[in-house]
Amino acid sequence: MNDVIGPVVLPLVGAAVGLMIRRWPVAQRWFCFSVMVLTLLAALGLWQRVASAEMPRVLALGNWSAPFGIVLVADSLGAFMTVMSALVMMAGMGYALGCRDKCVRAPTFYPLFLTLAAGLHGGILTGDLFNLFVFTELVVISGAALTALSDDENGVEASYKYFYISIVAGVLLLLSAAGLYATHGTLNLADLAGRIAQDGVRGLTGIAMVCLAAFCFVKSAVVPFHFWQPDFHTAAPTPVHAVLSSVVVKLGIVWLMRMTTLLAPAAAAWQALLVVLGVAGVFFGGLGAVGTYDAKRMLAYSTMGQLGFILVAIGWGTATALTAAVVYAFHHSLAKAAMLMLAGSVASRAPIKSARWEVVAGVGRTMPGAGVLFLLGGMALAGIPLTNGFVSKWMVFRSGMDAGDVITVLVLAGGSVLSLVYVGRAFQQIWWEVPPADTPRKTEGDQLWAPAALVAMCVVFGVYARPITDAATRVVHGMRDMGSYQAAVLGQR
Repeated sequence: MNDVIGPVVLPLVGAAVGLMIRRWPVAQRWFCFSVMVLTLLAALGLWQRVASAEMPRVLALGNWSAPFGIVLVADSLGAFMTVMSALVMMAGMGYALGCRDKCVRAPTFYPLFLTLAAGLHGGILTGDLFNLFVFTELVVISGAALTALSDDENGVEASYKYFYISIVAGVLLLLSAAGLYATHGTLNLADLAGRIAQDGVRGLTGIAMVCLAAFCFVKSAVVPFHFWQPDFHTAAPTPVHAVLSSVVVKLGIVWLMRMTTLLAPAAAAWQALLVVLGVAGVFFGGLGAVGTYDAKRMLAYSTMGQLGFILVAIGWGTATALTAAVVYAFHHSLAKAAMLMLAGSVASRAPIKSARWEVVAGVGRTMPGAGVLFLLGGMALAGIPLTNGFVSKWMVFRSGMDAGDVITVLVLAGGSVLSLVYVGRAFQQIWWEVPPADTPRKTEGDQLWAPAALVAMCVVFGVYARPITDAATRVVHGMRDMGSYQAAVLGQR
C-alpha cells in the first residue's frame, strides 16, 4: 500500500472497526487509541521518506493520473503538518482515556475522533480543491457530532452554530472550485498553479481566490471570521477542544500557505492583507482572552491571537518568515493542546464541571503538579525563554526585522504582553485564590499524563529546537519549489 494513504485510511478503517466492537467499551477505547498511535507512526514514516527524497510522494487513486484523477500529495508541508496533527490527536485521545466526562463513554466517541483525524489528514494531503471540500465536510461532521455529545448543556447549541457556519465555508469553497474550473479547466493544484502562471488572473480567477481565502479564514477563525469559535470550542469536551483549538484550526493555515506559495506566489495584496488581519487577531484575541469569564474560553480567544503571529509571518512571505510560521504552528499546537487539557483537568475537580472563574477559583491549590505544568505551558504561550514559544516568537520577530517591517514587529511585541496578562490571571485565579471554606472538593479528576507529555515537549524543543527548525527549513524549501511539486504530481520527473 502506498505510504501516502496511511494517515488517512488507518483512522477511517479504525473508526469502522471501533463501531463494530462498541459492545466492549474498554476494548474499543484501547483499540482506537492503538490505531491513533499507528497513524502517528505512519505519519512519521511518511515525513522521513519525503524529507530524505526531497520530492513529494504522490498517490493517484484508482490509477487515474493527474490532473484527471484524485491524488493525495505528501509534499514537505503536508507530511510535516500531518505529523503535527497525528501527534496532538494521539495526545487528545490519550487524555480521553483518563477523562471522567460521561460523553467519552458514548459508543461513537472514539470512532468519531478517528474520523476527525482522517478528515484532517486528508484535507492536509489532498492535491485538488474538490476533495478538500470532501475531507473538510468529514472534519465538520465529526467535530459537530463530538461537540453535541458534550456534557456541557450548551454543546448542542454550539454544535449547530459550527455546523451552519461550516455550511457557509463549504459554499465558499465550492464557489472557488467552480470559478477556477470554469476559468482554467482544472482543480488539481499542480495543474492549476501552472495554468494560473501561464494564463494570468482572468475571468473568475480573482473572485475564486477571494472565496478560497475566505474559506481558510473561517476554518481558522481569523478575525473578523472568528465569531463562531469561542462558543463552539468552549462547549466541546476537553479532549475534543484540545485538538480543535490546536490542530484542526491549522487546516486553514495550511491552505493559506499553499495559496501564497503555489497558487498566488508573491501576491503583494494578499501578503499585506494577511499582515493586517494577523495584527488584528493578536490584539482582538489577546484582549478577548484577558476579558473573558472562563478558562477554556480564555484559551479559545488565545488561539485567535496566536494564529495572528502565523498570519503575519505568512504575509511577510520570505523564506525565514515562512520557516517561522511553520515552527510557530507546530509549537503552538503542543502548548495550546496541553493548556486546554490542564484547564479541563482543573474543571473536572471543581464543585461542578465548569471552567468559569468563580467555579475553579482555588481548585488548583490541591493540584501543585498541574500548577507547575500550567505555568510551563503558559510560559510557552507567552514566549518565555527555555520554552518552544520563545523560539517561535523570536523567529517571527527576527524574520520581520529581516523583511524590514520594524513597526509591525514592535506592535506584535506589544501584543505579546497580553499573553502574560491572561496566563498570569488564570494562574492566580486557579492556584492562588482561597476558595470558600464550605466549598465541596473532588478528590479525583481527569488524569494529567497527556498534558504532561506535551508540556515536556514544549520544554525540550525550547532547550533544543534544532530538530523542528531544521524540519521547518526543509518544509519551506519544498513549499517554494513549485517545479518539483508540479513534476511529481503531473508525472514529469
